[in-house]
Amino acid sequence: MDTKALRQKILDLAIRGQLVPQDPNDEPASVLLDRIRAEKQKMVKEGKLKAKDIKNDSVIFVGEDNLHYEKFANGSVRCIEDEIPFDLPEGWAWSRIKNIASIGTGATPLKSNTEYYVGGKISWITSAATCDNIIKSATDYITELAVQETNCQIYPVGTLVVAMYGEGKTRGQISELGIAACTNQACAAIQVWGGNAGVSQLVKMFFSYNYENIRMKAKGGQQPNLNQSIIAETLIPIPPENEIMRLLDFSHTCLNEIQVITENKERTFQLANQARTKILDLAIRGKLVPQDPNDEPASVLLERIRAEKEELIKQGKIKRDKKESVIFRGEDNSYYEKIDGKVLCIDDNIPFEIPESWAWCRGYSCFEGMTSIKPQGEFFDYIDIDAIDNRNHCIKEAKRLPVSKTPSRASRAVKSGSVLFSLVRPYLENIALVEEEHSHCIASTGFYICNSNGVFLPEFMFFLMVSRYVVNGLNQYMKGDNSPSISKDNIENWLYPVPPLEEQKTICFKLKDAFSAIERMEKSLS
Repeated sequence: MDTKALRQKILDLAIRGQLVPQDPNDEPASVLLDRIRAEKQKMVKEGKLKAKDIKNDSVIFVGEDNLHYEKFANGSVRCIEDEIPFDLPEGWAWSRIKNIASIGTGATPLKSNTEYYVGGKISWITSAATCDNIIKSATDYITELAVQETNCQIYPVGTLVVAMYGEGKTRGQISELGIAACTNQACAAIQVWGGNAGVSQLVKMFFSYNYENIRMKAKGGQQPNLNQSIIAETLIPIPPENEIMRLLDFSHTCLNEIQVITENKERTFQLANQARTKILDLAIRGKLVPQDPNDEPASVLLERIRAEKEELIKQGKIKRDKKESVIFRGEDNSYYEKIDGKVLCIDDNIPFEIPESWAWCRGYSCFEGMTSIKPQGEFFDYIDIDAIDNRNHCIKEAKRLPVSKTPSRASRAVKSGSVLFSLVRPYLENIALVEEEHSHCIASTGFYICNSNGVFLPEFMFFLMVSRYVVNGLNQYMKGDNSPSISKDNIENWLYPVPPLEEQKTICFKLKDAFSAIERMEKSLS
């Protein structure tokens, strides 16, 4: 179930007057709007408002030709039929936001003036606060002096706040003050005339429904923003006052039910991710599938690979690596590591127990060394961090680049079965298995390229590298502030559990089967 689309449909029906039945005995919306105008004129006479504050007020009506017109305070009239987005039920009316509410904003007191902030007790919010449905707290506070000497105004509880700036989700969001607070200049504060709570909630519902359209009204160059005028001129459908209450009650009931469904879905997705993590953790600990005593132990596989390597050294084809280690279990059941002729007990380094047929191995003993490559021809396919889908751990699409504009980081050779592991911000999990279709690509130096030397099957190596054990373990080595990274040595010095090859095949089969079942369940909820 697409709860986001369902929520939007409920709001759409509500705003168009199709969610609850109309009552012909209801006082029409025009009467409500007349009362609001009368209240404003009374405030002018009492000196609570200035005449200029209502000079731009208007009345929208349907003419004898069935077209919509707008009459202004100076007596002029113009046809606005092109602005009307949809038809309304009998008894409803269109209005500008400025006709039913005051629209204010705020300011940012000079940060360098400590008298504006130190000891301040007046809540001061920015557009970021509109992420919450109700603003219940402030991250900053200002003093009474700041209010006196700047354009800040203390808005009461119930004031609606619309974010006018922001390129992400922020611009166009609406929230409601649950505390008295001032705002910065990036917010529009909407207060319905007469303090009519029903109309105020209607405005909030409308802005929530019309979020995308309101965002599109933003003006400006590189960073388009909304402004008070755009908010003020926004058209809103007004139902009869009695219907507003019926509409709000029923829509809130519907939306609350949708919210419960959404939260249950989100919890289910969280549990699904936890299940993936747990299943993978069991797999790399040798607890997912039973061990087969007929499988060749991992220690025999490692010894064979070392023997093959030794033969290549004797033939002068490769050089001996002084870091090469051999990890084994002694007669005392402790783990030992032999490096360059020295033997040390490493029991304290072993993170968890593994089956008897498994073995521990350092990265530089199970991965081939990385190789560099230069692009050839006119164009080449390049894999950088942006090419990775870090949720599904796959390559979305390699970039097709001209060789003449080769990035300096494009030099890592990959092949089918390579596993890309991002050295930059590894916690983002930009990790992917290279399939045949991308085996011709060149990868960024921002990746460590895991190529098995025969110890791991490519698929098992991929599952191992996306496990919590590896990702969280390597995260501890991050260095740097702006782009925290790990090094090649961190990956190559890490300890990896090695199952027998036949068991690796069985584990991969079971993992893919389990993950497919979880994915089918998730799709059924979408």
